[in-house]
Parts: sequence; C-alpha cells; structure tokens
Amino acid sequence: MSLSVLGITFGLVFLAELPDKTALATLMLSTRYKASWVLMGVSAAFAVHVGLALAAGSLLALLPHRWLQGIVAVMFLAGAVMLLLQKGEEDEELKKDDRKRNFGAAFGASFGLILIAEFGDLTQIMTANMAAKYNDPIAVGIGAFLALVAVASLAVTGGKALLKKVPARLITRIAAVLMLVLAGFSAYEAIAG
Repeated sequence: MSLSVLGITFGLVFLAELPDKTALATLMLSTRYKASWVLMGVSAAFAVHVGLALAAGSLLALLPHRWLQGIVAVMFLAGAVMLLLQKGEEDEELKKDDRKRNFGAAFGASFGLILIAEFGDLTQIMTANMAAKYNDPIAVGIGAFLALVAVASLAVTGGKALLKKVPARLITRIAAVLMLVLAGFSAYEAIAG
C-alpha cells in the first residue's frame, strides 16, 4: 500500500466532495437526527460506494450518465416533497423529540439518501479511475473513504451548530428548496446528457 497514493486520493476526493450535494444532504439530516447516527449511516453508504468503485474500476465511467442523473433528480424531488409536507411542529419539540427518535430511522434515512445520491457521482467515478490508474485499490479505497467521511463530519458539525442558531422549521424549508434546485439540475443533466 502506497501512502502517496492514499494521500493523493484523499486530497482529490476531499476537494471534489466539499461542494457536492452530499454535504448539503448530510447537513440537512444532522439537523433532524442525532449527529453520530447520521454520520454512521452516511459512512456506511460511502463504504458501499467506495467498494463498488474499487470493484468496478474504470468501468463505472461507462454507466449511462442520463439514467443516474434521472434517479438522483427523482430522489431529491421526493426528499423535497417530504420536507415540504411535514406537519408544522414546534422547534423545541423538533430539537428534543425528532433528533432523538431512534437509531434505525436516522441510520436508514442517512444511508438510503446518500447511497442513492452518490451513484455515478464524480467522486465515485474518480475513485474508480484512480483504482485503475494506480493499481493500488487498498490505498485508493482508504484515501477515498477517509476523504468522504471527513467532508461528512464537517457537514454534521455544521448541522449541529446551525440548529443552535436557526429555527429547525426554517432549516427544513431552506433544505427543501435547495433539494428542489438540486433535483432541477439533476433532471437537466439527465435530459441534456
């Protein structure tokens, strides 16, 4: 295992993931559920994606981009609709009850959303390409996974801090609007190719 390949992979994937939709989704999830549970679900989804990227090597780049973007658009649209249709709960109730519901709900929501949103994502394709290029899947896998979890950790921390300063209902509405915008961009990419 090459530490330089690990470092290169970490740096590239970290920078590519910072402005990604996954960071926004993770931040939104961490305002709804206990942060450590969200991070566990997100990390498990990232482990699946890194594993798939390593197994597929550079073949992931050949998957039909339009289909992947279409699925991502539908998932973001569904998430936005769910957020917008929530009953108006009091912010204090949200903070005390919803964030502590149960591990299964937090883990499942986090794992499911990130698992679907990351299919065909730039970082997954980058990981597959680097695995093929460097022929060091262990170093590439560890570097990519650590970078993805590092970005998710930053998003979770940001979600906790945001919840202390901004009402949860406002965050939910903003997240729903942003998810609608992301659904629009993904739909456009699916149509335009």
